[in-house]
Amino acid sequence: MRQIILDTETTGLEWKKGNRVVEIGCVELLERRPSGRNFHRYLKPDCDFEPGAQEVTGLTLEFLADKPAFEDVVDEFLAYIDGAELIIHNAAFDLGFLDNELSRAGSHYGRITDRASVVDTLLLARERYPGQRNSLDALCKRLGVDNSHRQLHGALLDAQILADVYIALTSGQEEIGFGDVQAAIARPATVATLAPASGARPRISASAEEAAAHARRLETLRKKAGRAAWDLAVEPPAMVEAEPA
Repeated sequence: MRQIILDTETTGLEWKKGNRVVEIGCVELLERRPSGRNFHRYLKPDCDFEPGAQEVTGLTLEFLADKPAFEDVVDEFLAYIDGAELIIHNAAFDLGFLDNELSRAGSHYGRITDRASVVDTLLLARERYPGQRNSLDALCKRLGVDNSHRQLHGALLDAQILADVYIALTSGQEEIGFGDVQAAIARPATVATLAPASGARPRISASAEEAAAHARRLETLRKKAGRAAWDLAVEPPAMVEAEPA
């Protein structure tokens, strides 16, 4: 599966008021692991920053003066996200700005969702943590993701942090220890030959590395949930007799 963690920085909070995208940052995940093939562009807007927006990003019009306009990178950007699943925190905000940029570049570009599906991590977080703060910083603290280097908002930095948050939010499968995807593909498959139904069943044992990865995964689950389902399988809970009526 090809997923792209996406974030933008803008000159203000509403594209309908003429604000523009000034930075796009994307991190590509292949089978839920960073591929190293990222997309990052600063963009020159044709408007000023709203009060407060410049302080949040640290960007200035002077810095952006020699950067390309969105229409200069639109084809490259769309080719990069084409067919992927986009992971975005508060997706309505970023999609609104990007769809506006696409319409300004030409009606033939359509919308972002014409080219990619979208998963909103804000909605995922609200389902998992109803009634709690689910900003990116709050999720980092809750899920144990290090964001101490996030002094200012930056699209690529926030996309990198969101990648860690997304993995942790969706069960932390990066900790299972599958190893490098390409290396796993390159290794020859081991096929177990099943014995006839009347014979002894084959016994397949986990390697020491697999057992260690399993133990680490269980410990993570115990820390997050207090107990892992595996514990119930190997140590059934004591039966509690019903009190007499």
